[in-house]
Amino acid sequence: MKKTLLLAAVAAAALATSARAADKPAAKKGTGAPGAFKGGMLVDKKGMTLYTFDQDQGGKSACNGPCAKNWPPLKAGPKAADMGDWTVVAREDGSKQWAFKGKPVYTWNMDKKAGDATGDGVKGVWHVVKDEGAAPAAK
Repeated sequence: MKKTLLLAAVAAAALATSARAADKPAAKKGTGAPGAFKGGMLVDKKGMTLYTFDQDQGGKSACNGPCAKNWPPLKAGPKAADMGDWTVVAREDGSKQWAFKGKPVYTWNMDKKAGDATGDGVKGVWHVVKDEGAAPAAK
């Protein structure tokens, strides 16, 4: 009986460790990065999926006004500074937004809970930021 319980505990610990390995920060731990990869996609600190917009060019956001109400930019604070793959870009209204690998990132107001990714492919121009190092999804 003790052997069975010990084996079950070891198996549970191994499973938990492998699940955590699949979720990796998009910057070094402790840097205050605004997001991380979880489940193969980039999410903000609340676990909400982050998206890019095909119309953005040269690191500048083209999503303003009503667009930004539907696709809220991942806001950067006034003292935010570039770190690794994360950069801070100025928006049309003077506020700051985070960009990942040079592309401004957004959430989608139709995603209701952490892990939702209902905005992927909207109008063919919105895309989930996927982990380039992740294994392809099973079909």
